[in-house]
Amino acid sequence: MLHPPKYRAFALCAFGLLAAWPAASCRGPRSQTSVIVAGSTSIQPFADRWAEVFEEKHPGLGVSVQGGGSSAGIQATISGACQIGMASRELKADEKAQLQEIVVAHDGLAVVVNPANPVRNATLDQVREIFSGDLRNWRYLGGPDKEMTVVTREEGSGTRGAFQELVMGKTRIFRAAITEDSNGTVREIIGNDPNAIGYISLGLVNDQVRALSLDGVEASDANILAGTYKLVRPFLFLTRSRPTGTAEEFIGFVLSREGQALVQEEGLIPVGEAVPEAGGPEKRRP
Repeated sequence: MLHPPKYRAFALCAFGLLAAWPAASCRGPRSQTSVIVAGSTSIQPFADRWAEVFEEKHPGLGVSVQGGGSSAGIQATISGACQIGMASRELKADEKAQLQEIVVAHDGLAVVVNPANPVRNATLDQVREIFSGDLRNWRYLGGPDKEMTVVTREEGSGTRGAFQELVMGKTRIFRAAITEDSNGTVREIIGNDPNAIGYISLGLVNDQVRALSLDGVEASDANILAGTYKLVRPFLFLTRSRPTGTAEEFIGFVLSREGQALVQEEGLIPVGEAVPEAGGPEKRRP
Protein backbone atom coordinates (compact mmCIF):
# COMPACT_ATOMS: atom_id res chain seq x y z
CA MET A 1 0.00 0.00 0.00
CA LEU A 2 1.27 3.49 -0.87
CA HIS A 3 1.19 6.08 1.89
CA PRO A 4 1.33 9.91 1.65
CA PRO A 5 4.73 11.30 2.68
CA LYS A 6 3.59 13.13 5.85
CA TYR A 7 7.04 12.93 7.30
CA ARG A 8 6.44 15.51 10.02
CA ALA A 9 4.21 13.01 11.81
CA PHE A 10 7.05 10.56 12.04
CA ALA A 11 9.71 10.32 14.71
CA LEU A 12 13.46 10.14 15.02
CA CYS A 13 14.87 6.84 16.16
CA ALA A 14 17.03 6.94 19.28
CA PHE A 15 20.80 6.65 19.05
CA GLY A 16 22.33 3.36 20.08
CA LEU A 17 24.15 0.48 18.46
CA LEU A 18 22.60 -2.69 17.09
CA ALA A 19 24.81 -5.59 18.16
CA ALA A 20 24.24 -7.47 14.92
CA TRP A 21 24.91 -4.38 12.78
CA PRO A 22 28.53 -4.28 11.54
CA ALA A 23 30.61 -1.69 13.34
CA ALA A 24 31.68 -0.13 10.04
CA SER A 25 28.04 0.48 9.14
CA CYS A 26 27.52 2.60 12.25
CA ARG A 27 30.70 4.57 11.85
CA GLY A 28 30.16 8.28 11.38
CA PRO A 29 29.28 11.49 13.22
CA ARG A 30 26.44 11.25 15.71
CA SER A 31 25.10 14.67 16.68
CA GLN A 32 22.18 16.96 15.91
CA THR A 33 24.16 18.20 12.90
CA SER A 34 24.56 14.73 11.38
CA VAL A 35 22.41 11.76 10.53
CA ILE A 36 23.02 8.08 9.73
CA VAL A 37 20.89 6.60 6.94
CA ALA A 38 21.18 2.81 6.54
CA GLY A 39 19.59 -0.13 4.75
CA SER A 40 18.53 -1.00 1.23
CA THR A 41 21.35 -1.30 -1.30
CA SER A 42 18.78 -0.43 -3.99
CA ILE A 43 18.17 2.98 -2.43
CA GLN A 44 21.78 3.51 -1.31
CA PRO A 45 23.20 4.97 -4.57
CA PHE A 46 20.27 7.38 -4.84
CA ALA A 47 20.57 8.34 -1.16
CA ASP A 48 24.28 8.99 -1.74
CA ARG A 49 23.32 11.51 -4.43
CA TRP A 50 20.63 13.15 -2.25
CA ALA A 51 23.14 13.41 0.60
CA GLU A 52 25.77 14.94 -1.67
CA VAL A 53 23.43 17.72 -2.85
CA PHE A 54 22.01 18.22 0.66
CA GLU A 55 25.47 18.69 2.17
CA GLU A 56 26.40 21.16 -0.57
CA LYS A 57 23.34 23.22 0.34
CA HIS A 58 23.88 22.89 4.11
CA PRO A 59 27.58 23.22 5.02
CA GLY A 60 28.23 21.79 8.46
CA LEU A 61 25.42 19.23 8.26
CA GLY A 62 26.41 15.62 7.52
CA VAL A 63 24.57 12.61 6.13
CA SER A 64 26.32 9.22 6.35
CA VAL A 65 24.71 6.68 3.99
CA GLN A 66 25.31 2.96 4.65
CA GLY A 67 24.07 -0.20 2.92
CA GLY A 68 23.42 -3.60 4.44
CA GLY A 69 20.05 -4.44 2.88
CA SER A 70 16.43 -3.63 3.69
CA SER A 71 16.04 -6.10 6.56
CA ALA A 72 19.26 -4.87 8.20
CA GLY A 73 18.11 -1.27 7.79
CA ILE A 74 14.75 -2.06 9.35
CA GLN A 75 16.39 -3.71 12.35
CA ALA A 76 18.91 -0.87 12.69
CA THR A 77 16.07 1.64 12.81
CA ILE A 78 14.10 -0.37 15.35
CA SER A 79 17.17 -0.73 17.59
CA GLY A 80 18.28 2.89 17.24
CA ALA A 81 21.51 2.14 15.37
CA CYS A 82 20.49 4.64 12.69
CA GLN A 83 18.18 7.63 12.56
CA ILE A 84 16.71 6.87 9.13
CA GLY A 85 16.32 3.40 7.69
CA MET A 86 15.91 2.54 4.02
CA ALA A 87 13.68 -0.28 2.72
CA SER A 88 12.83 -1.21 -0.85
CA ARG A 89 10.00 -3.59 0.02
CA GLU A 90 6.69 -3.37 1.83
CA LEU A 91 7.00 -3.72 5.60
CA LYS A 92 5.70 -6.80 7.39
CA ALA A 93 2.96 -6.40 9.98
CA ASP A 94 5.32 -6.60 12.98
CA GLU A 95 7.67 -4.06 11.35
CA LYS A 96 4.81 -1.66 10.64
CA ALA A 97 3.86 -1.82 14.31
CA GLN A 98 7.28 -0.45 15.31
CA LEU A 99 8.08 1.98 12.49
CA GLN A 100 6.63 4.77 10.43
CA GLU A 101 7.29 4.71 6.70
CA ILE A 102 7.85 7.64 4.36
CA VAL A 103 7.56 6.94 0.63
CA VAL A 104 10.35 8.95 -1.00
CA ALA A 105 10.13 7.48 -4.53
CA HIS A 106 8.77 4.59 -6.55
CA ASP A 107 10.91 2.20 -8.55
CA GLY A 108 10.34 -0.36 -11.23
CA LEU A 109 11.90 -3.80 -10.91
CA ALA A 110 13.67 -4.82 -14.12
CA VAL A 111 14.44 -8.35 -15.30
CA VAL A 112 17.78 -7.88 -17.05
CA VAL A 113 20.00 -9.77 -19.49
CA ASN A 114 23.31 -9.15 -21.25
CA PRO A 115 22.98 -6.70 -24.18
CA ALA A 116 24.32 -9.41 -26.51
CA ASN A 117 21.38 -11.68 -25.69
CA PRO A 118 18.89 -11.66 -28.62
CA VAL A 119 15.88 -12.33 -26.36
CA ARG A 120 13.79 -9.17 -25.96
CA ASN A 121 10.64 -10.35 -24.20
CA ALA A 122 9.47 -12.91 -21.67
CA THR A 123 6.18 -13.62 -19.95
CA LEU A 124 5.93 -13.38 -16.18
CA ASP A 125 5.18 -17.10 -16.15
CA GLN A 126 8.45 -17.76 -18.01
CA VAL A 127 10.40 -15.54 -15.59
CA ARG A 128 8.88 -17.47 -12.68
CA GLU A 129 9.90 -20.77 -14.31
CA ILE A 130 13.45 -19.47 -14.89
CA PHE A 131 13.97 -18.46 -11.28
CA SER A 132 12.35 -21.62 -9.92
CA GLY A 133 14.79 -23.67 -12.00
CA ASP A 134 12.14 -25.23 -14.25
CA LEU A 135 13.29 -23.39 -17.40
CA ARG A 136 17.05 -23.46 -17.87
CA ASN A 137 17.84 -22.97 -21.60
CA TRP A 138 17.55 -19.81 -23.69
CA ARG A 139 16.23 -21.73 -26.70
CA TYR A 140 12.80 -21.94 -25.01
CA LEU A 141 12.59 -18.14 -25.27
CA GLY A 142 13.81 -18.00 -28.86
CA GLY A 143 17.45 -17.49 -27.91
CA PRO A 144 20.60 -19.59 -28.37
CA ASP A 145 20.87 -23.19 -27.20
CA LYS A 146 22.72 -22.12 -24.05
CA GLU A 147 22.11 -22.81 -20.39
CA MET A 148 21.04 -19.78 -18.39
CA THR A 149 23.13 -18.28 -15.60
CA VAL A 150 20.49 -17.25 -13.08
CA VAL A 151 21.48 -14.50 -10.62
CA THR A 152 19.41 -13.53 -7.60
CA ARG A 153 19.72 -11.35 -4.51
CA GLU A 154 20.32 -12.60 -0.97
CA GLU A 155 17.62 -13.37 1.58
CA GLY A 156 16.64 -10.18 3.39
CA SER A 157 17.23 -7.99 0.33
CA GLY A 158 14.38 -5.61 -0.43
CA THR A 159 14.88 -6.24 -4.14
CA ARG A 160 14.53 -9.98 -3.60
CA GLY A 161 11.53 -9.45 -1.34
CA ALA A 162 9.80 -7.36 -3.99
CA PHE A 163 10.67 -9.88 -6.73
CA GLN A 164 9.38 -12.74 -4.58
CA GLU A 165 6.11 -10.92 -3.97
CA LEU A 166 5.55 -9.50 -7.46
CA VAL A 167 6.85 -12.39 -9.60
CA MET A 168 7.39 -15.61 -7.68
CA GLY A 169 4.44 -15.60 -5.29
CA LYS A 170 4.65 -18.78 -3.24
CA THR A 171 7.19 -20.37 -5.59
CA ARG A 172 10.72 -20.44 -4.17
CA ILE A 173 13.81 -19.27 -6.06
CA PHE A 174 15.90 -22.35 -6.73
CA ARG A 175 19.04 -22.94 -4.68
CA ALA A 176 21.40 -23.30 -7.66
CA ALA A 177 20.93 -19.63 -8.60
CA ILE A 178 23.97 -17.42 -8.00
CA THR A 179 23.26 -15.22 -4.97
CA GLU A 180 24.73 -11.72 -4.72
CA ASP A 181 24.43 -8.97 -2.13
CA SER A 182 23.87 -5.85 -4.22
CA ASN A 183 22.21 -4.61 -7.40
CA GLY A 184 25.60 -3.44 -8.64
CA THR A 185 27.15 -6.90 -8.37
CA VAL A 186 24.17 -8.51 -10.12
CA ARG A 187 24.49 -5.95 -12.91
CA GLU A 188 28.24 -6.55 -13.25
CA ILE A 189 27.84 -10.35 -13.47
CA ILE A 190 25.14 -10.08 -16.12
CA GLY A 191 27.16 -7.49 -18.02
CA ASN A 192 30.02 -9.98 -18.27
CA ASP A 193 27.99 -13.13 -19.06
CA PRO A 194 25.94 -13.28 -22.29
CA ASN A 195 23.87 -16.14 -20.85
CA ALA A 196 22.99 -14.51 -17.53
CA ILE A 197 19.64 -13.24 -16.28
CA GLY A 198 18.78 -11.42 -13.06
CA TYR A 199 16.72 -8.58 -11.63
CA ILE A 200 17.69 -5.12 -10.40
CA SER A 201 16.19 -1.70 -9.75
CA LEU A 202 14.96 -0.16 -13.00
CA GLY A 203 16.66 3.05 -11.90
CA LEU A 204 20.03 1.25 -12.00
CA VAL A 205 19.74 -0.16 -15.53
CA ASN A 206 22.57 1.15 -17.68
CA ASP A 207 24.42 0.07 -20.81
CA GLN A 208 25.90 -2.94 -19.01
CA VAL A 209 22.53 -4.72 -19.12
CA ARG A 210 19.21 -4.63 -20.99
CA ALA A 211 15.78 -4.85 -19.39
CA LEU A 212 13.41 -7.43 -20.88
CA SER A 213 9.90 -6.47 -21.83
CA LEU A 214 7.43 -8.49 -19.75
CA ASP A 215 4.28 -9.82 -21.41
CA GLY A 216 5.10 -7.45 -24.27
CA VAL A 217 5.32 -4.33 -22.06
CA GLU A 218 8.60 -2.39 -21.98
CA ALA A 219 10.10 -1.61 -18.57
CA SER A 220 9.81 2.20 -18.58
CA ASP A 221 8.63 5.07 -16.40
CA ALA A 222 5.86 5.84 -18.90
CA ASN A 223 4.48 2.31 -18.69
CA ILE A 224 4.72 2.34 -14.90
CA LEU A 225 2.69 5.55 -14.77
CA ALA A 226 0.22 4.12 -17.30
CA GLY A 227 -0.24 1.08 -15.06
CA THR A 228 0.78 -1.38 -17.80
CA TYR A 229 4.15 -2.38 -16.31
CA LYS A 230 3.34 -4.16 -13.07
CA LEU A 231 6.68 -4.62 -11.30
CA VAL A 232 6.62 -1.49 -9.12
CA ARG A 233 7.75 -1.06 -5.50
CA PRO A 234 8.05 1.81 -3.01
CA PHE A 235 11.34 3.23 -1.82
CA LEU A 236 10.89 3.92 1.89
CA PHE A 237 12.58 5.99 4.56
CA LEU A 238 11.83 4.63 8.05
CA THR A 239 11.81 6.38 11.41
CA ARG A 240 10.89 5.42 14.95
CA SER A 241 10.17 8.79 16.64
CA ARG A 242 9.73 12.39 15.51
CA PRO A 243 12.59 13.55 13.27
CA THR A 244 14.54 16.54 14.56
CA GLY A 245 17.67 18.37 13.50
CA THR A 246 19.42 17.10 10.39
CA ALA A 247 17.19 14.03 10.11
CA GLU A 248 14.10 16.22 9.70
CA GLU A 249 15.87 18.58 7.31
CA PHE A 250 17.20 15.75 5.13
CA ILE A 251 13.81 14.06 4.84
CA GLY A 252 12.25 17.41 4.03
CA PHE A 253 14.85 18.01 1.31
CA VAL A 254 14.25 14.61 -0.34
CA LEU A 255 10.50 15.26 -0.39
CA SER A 256 10.88 18.86 -1.60
CA ARG A 257 10.42 19.95 -5.21
CA GLU A 258 14.22 20.05 -5.63
CA GLY A 259 14.71 16.65 -4.01
CA GLN A 260 12.01 15.04 -6.14
CA ALA A 261 13.56 16.58 -9.26
CA LEU A 262 16.72 14.66 -8.30
CA VAL A 263 14.59 11.53 -7.86
CA GLN A 264 13.38 11.87 -11.44
CA GLU A 265 16.86 12.79 -12.71
CA GLU A 266 18.24 9.59 -11.17
CA GLY A 267 15.68 7.40 -12.98
CA LEU A 268 13.07 6.91 -10.25
CA ILE A 269 9.39 7.87 -10.11
CA PRO A 270 8.78 10.94 -7.89
CA VAL A 271 6.16 10.58 -5.14
CA GLY A 272 4.17 13.38 -6.75
CA GLU A 273 3.50 11.27 -9.83
CA ALA A 274 0.45 9.09 -10.42
CA VAL A 275 1.19 5.50 -9.46
CA PRO A 276 -1.48 2.76 -9.81
CA GLU A 277 -2.48 0.72 -6.78
CA ALA A 278 -2.23 -3.03 -7.37
CA GLY A 279 -5.60 -4.12 -8.72
CA GLY A 280 -7.07 -0.64 -8.47
CA PRO A 281 -7.29 2.76 -10.17
CA GLU A 282 -4.26 4.98 -10.28
CA LYS A 283 -3.91 7.57 -7.53
CA ARG A 284 -2.09 10.90 -7.64
CA ARG A 285 0.11 11.60 -4.70
CA PRO A 286 0.00 15.07 -3.11
